[in-house]
Amino acid sequence: MTATNALVPAGSNALTLGFSGSLGNLDAYISAVNRLPMLTHEEEVALGKNLKEKNDLKAAEVLVTSHLRLVVSIARGYLGYGLPHGDLIQEGNIGLMKAVKRFDPDQGVRLVSYAMHWIKAEIHEYILKNWRLVKVATTKAQRKLFFNLRSHKQGLDAMSPKQIDELAKALDVKREEVIEMETRLSGRDIALEAPSDEEDDKFSPIAYLSSDNMEPTKVLEAEQVVRLQSEGLETALSKLDARSRRIVEARWLANDDGSGATLHTLAEEFGVSAERIRQIEAAALKKMKGALAAYM
Repeated sequence: MTATNALVPAGSNALTLGFSGSLGNLDAYISAVNRLPMLTHEEEVALGKNLKEKNDLKAAEVLVTSHLRLVVSIARGYLGYGLPHGDLIQEGNIGLMKAVKRFDPDQGVRLVSYAMHWIKAEIHEYILKNWRLVKVATTKAQRKLFFNLRSHKQGLDAMSPKQIDELAKALDVKREEVIEMETRLSGRDIALEAPSDEEDDKFSPIAYLSSDNMEPTKVLEAEQVVRLQSEGLETALSKLDARSRRIVEARWLANDDGSGATLHTLAEEFGVSAERIRQIEAAALKKMKGALAAYM
């Protein structure tokens, strides 16, 4: 089986579905799916009921294959993200099959309208998992920005302040997020390894990206931990009264192995109940957490 044959849903008979010969390349696949017959509304409803009521897999197969051209059309709109068209189509086909599985013909909605959501959702997930901007698009609003920014940009020029403000307002994101996303979208990929074996090539990106410890976010995280353990912790402790500080230090900072003083030991020291020590400790930790927020 060729890579393009993998685009055809598993279990389908290529000949009975209108495919003739070997689908040796993507163009042949696209040409073949565009020749597949489209279903009438009545045929779609009948097939949908057979699938829903009788678990008729042949009906599911026909519903899927008759909408493969829809996947090709939708996938073409995501070519600007630098991922292979064939891979986008394959992911879209997965979304189409999920839509067919959940399709309810009794709702009166055509499968094409229902399937578009599932196809796009699957392609979106694929892009976000595989593209180099995945860490940027983490919230729903940022994902919307990620997939709408290209259509709002006019050519290769940077967006004007007015365009940035308008887009930020329309998508309900901060203007700083629009600027950051545009900057990353405008960036060019570089080769990790240099093309030759010369001595200078030892300084190609692969040389300093080989260790996770040198990854920028790891370095920043390590620096932040050190800062929290020194300056941040001392500042937070200074916000406590003498008794609260003594309890926190005895409970959490006395030994490196975490085996601090017990509530009952401290209760005897201060002449109060263990429950009162627990309350003081909880209040102190809450206060420290607020002080440490400035260092996060």
